[in-house]
Amino acid sequence: MQPQPQASNFRWVICALLFFSTTVNYMDRQVISYLKEFFCTPAAAGGFGWSNTDFANLTSAFTAFYAGMTVLAGWVIDKIGTKLGLALSLIIWSVFGIANAFVGSLTWMHMIVRSLFGIGEAGNFPASIKTVAEWFPKRERALATGIFNSGANCGAMISALFVPWCLIHFGDQQGWKMAFILTGAAGFLWLIFWFRLYAPPGESKRLSRAEYDHIHVDDDAGLVENGGDKARISWWKLFNYRQTWAFFWGKFLTDGVWWFYLFWLPDYLKKQFGMTRHEVMLPTFIVYGVAIIGSVYGGSIPMTLINKGMAVYKARMTAMFLIALCPLTVLSTQYFANVSHFGSWASPLAVAIICIGAASHQAWSANLFTTVSDMFPKKSVGSVTGIGTMAGGLGGVIVQKIAGALTDAFKENPQHAYLVLFIICALSYLTAWGVMKALVPRHRPIMDL
Repeated sequence: MQPQPQASNFRWVICALLFFSTTVNYMDRQVISYLKEFFCTPAAAGGFGWSNTDFANLTSAFTAFYAGMTVLAGWVIDKIGTKLGLALSLIIWSVFGIANAFVGSLTWMHMIVRSLFGIGEAGNFPASIKTVAEWFPKRERALATGIFNSGANCGAMISALFVPWCLIHFGDQQGWKMAFILTGAAGFLWLIFWFRLYAPPGESKRLSRAEYDHIHVDDDAGLVENGGDKARISWWKLFNYRQTWAFFWGKFLTDGVWWFYLFWLPDYLKKQFGMTRHEVMLPTFIVYGVAIIGSVYGGSIPMTLINKGMAVYKARMTAMFLIALCPLTVLSTQYFANVSHFGSWASPLAVAIICIGAASHQAWSANLFTTVSDMFPKKSVGSVTGIGTMAGGLGGVIVQKIAGALTDAFKENPQHAYLVLFIICALSYLTAWGVMKALVPRHRPIMDL
């Protein structure tokens, strides 16, 4: 290690950088959901004339490509390191995010560009989870993950206000283009701070010896690693471990819920309650704002249990079980959304239930991501995270295809379509927890990579 200051808390600066990269990531990703109404407006009325299935095909193409690329992205990031890996990811997604403004109204062109956009987007979470594993002790990782993961909600909140503003300020014909251009350009500012501030812990001049020792305080024996943030990984060997499959199924069974909230919540509010483009802004903003609380608080639960003497993996799984119970409230969404029963209170009540579901997902996600660094050596975290994120993307494709098919099939009664979708959202987490617990009933760190 290079000479360092006597005291520091620089790991939280790194966490802040990851928070802002995730904010930009989701701000760019979320643009498309607030353009759905314009894209699906008949061409005679100035829109693109897409169907719900067309829109589902677009989001599914992005999600599928994103899912496939996360495996490669995680492997590449383990090879080249987090500093270059995350920077390269952001440059790619920002360039193709801007490019989306220049492809006109053809669905297939949007699908191609949005898929290329997914190449860059795929690198954010493998790089961020790997960075957390390198910069934080196990007891703090879920909290750090919860903090940076809350950037997803901040990005969605910004899009909820900014994209409708673009459509209003510039008009529909120019506004949809400016939404892509301006959000895509925002990421390049982040790069300045990333290159100026980031280095692996063993090379950072801003990290004290005391903080470096704290970062490694609860590493498993035999898993303390040297050589910075780059390593050689036998990628295919990862599939031989039940721990990899536990993370795979945890992501596959639950990530689709978040993709549903991201891409279909505005559509639900418009169809269920007849909200306009302007009226959708506030409830979606609130949903993602409440989800921030879930992300940060959910990440703090295992740390509380660990500080009380509970083992790391037991604390993590206990927290995830408690969190998995909360989305069951989503089963009541359509009951409270019944305007004939609850009148003007129907939409606030339904939104409140969805807030619980969104906050629960982010709390679950903060802990699920951290199970990787609990069980695998740091050098393989990017690869395993990429595998799981791929699984989550595949789950997202399935949920979105179901959403498109159901909303087209029940055009006259969209509340029936959303009832089925909310049932899926409610039951996914307990199912995933059961599968994960069956695959890895006890903590078994991987020692032979």
